[in-house]
Amino acid sequence: MQITKSEIKDMTGVITMVVEPADYQEEVQKELRHIRQKANIPGFRPGMVPVGLVKKMYGKGVLADVINKTIGTKLGEYIESEKLNILGDPLPNDELTPSMDLDSQDTFTFAFDIAVAPEFDAKPDSKTKLTRYTITVTDEMVDNQVKSYASRFGEYVDAEEVQAGDVLKGLLKEVGNDTDPMQKENAVLNPQYMKDEASAKLFAGKKAGDVVTFNPMKAFDSAVEVASLLGIKKEEAENLKADFTFEIQGITRHADAKIDGELFAKVYGENTVKDEADFRAKVKAEIEENMAEDSKYKFGLDAKEAIMKKMENVEFPNAFLRRWVLATNKDMTEEKLDKDFDAMLNELKWHLAKDQLLKAYDIKVEKEDVEAYAKEVAKMQFMQYGLMHIDNQYLTNYANEMLKKEDQLRGIVERVAENKIYDALKGIVKIDEKAISHEDFGKLFQ
Repeated sequence: MQITKSEIKDMTGVITMVVEPADYQEEVQKELRHIRQKANIPGFRPGMVPVGLVKKMYGKGVLADVINKTIGTKLGEYIESEKLNILGDPLPNDELTPSMDLDSQDTFTFAFDIAVAPEFDAKPDSKTKLTRYTITVTDEMVDNQVKSYASRFGEYVDAEEVQAGDVLKGLLKEVGNDTDPMQKENAVLNPQYMKDEASAKLFAGKKAGDVVTFNPMKAFDSAVEVASLLGIKKEEAENLKADFTFEIQGITRHADAKIDGELFAKVYGENTVKDEADFRAKVKAEIEENMAEDSKYKFGLDAKEAIMKKMENVEFPNAFLRRWVLATNKDMTEEKLDKDFDAMLNELKWHLAKDQLLKAYDIKVEKEDVEAYAKEVAKMQFMQYGLMHIDNQYLTNYANEMLKKEDQLRGIVERVAENKIYDALKGIVKIDEKAISHEDFGKLFQ
């Protein structure tokens, strides 16, 4: 097969391929023999169909398929052998590709447009300045976290008198309907969710046995909530105007857990905390660990910004890239591409910069790195649901299940690679260490 490449100008060029009989005949004959063995044609036993008939019936299709597969294979091999760092995929050049006549031709020419990545240097140097923040953990932050744990591990207890936040259980009954009043037993009511403050105040200080008259639609101003309260359809609630009585039969209140050994064990496990001072010390260390992760995240954002700044003036073959996106995404339109192209180009710049930096700093993403990061992701997911201390084996199993999903595996590998790049930069760029309050650190993201 003859393969030639035009001179690369403005990061684009043309690869021309001349496919000759020697490139495809053997494979075509092999495929036709295979079809002959499998063909089920009336009047012929399997494997006994005349070769000429098989060729007449299937020859053109087989020839076209074999040529297409041969082109794809040889094109990929050529790009690799020439070490071409192409962008996207080669695209057919219809103007330079002659029309095909499978009946009269045995030699075929194909032309493909390609685009290659621009030359650039994304590596920051010692002149690049980045800040590494140490977030100060205050007593107030520790107090709030202790209160959060006390609330999370608290319980609901019976109360004698209604206070804000209490949950009430009782009998709801429609007022003014003596024939068939609407009512609901064991109704559950939480006055704090009422939008009408005057209605909520009607329940304050009441006790079990007291009866309160109120208008549900006025109180909640939501047909959905009223429908849930009364056990009726939303459409019925929308037309509801009547007042209701609520006979209080039970008052339940959430009580925070005591700051004692029982709470310590629930948060950190048995026999891990000696006393309240030790508990607060562990809480503070936990917050510091979380703050360190937040600081690391901010450093990564700033490092990425510094890298992308070096890429901002790098020119790309935008016309080719637009054509490639439209050709390979069936749902893409010109209008949508106009809107999304800049973001796509930035993603491409970041991808190329990462590849360069991984090679420049000799960074390898190992299996152990990926598994460790997956466990951290799993741990953070459990923490969002208040599960602070999950058994290590359970975390490992959960992380392994995550890694079985291709999209999650790909994302985790990307994050690990990025974090290794950011770590490498700490020994290259100039770093300004700065202590900062949690409040001021939050303002950096505004």
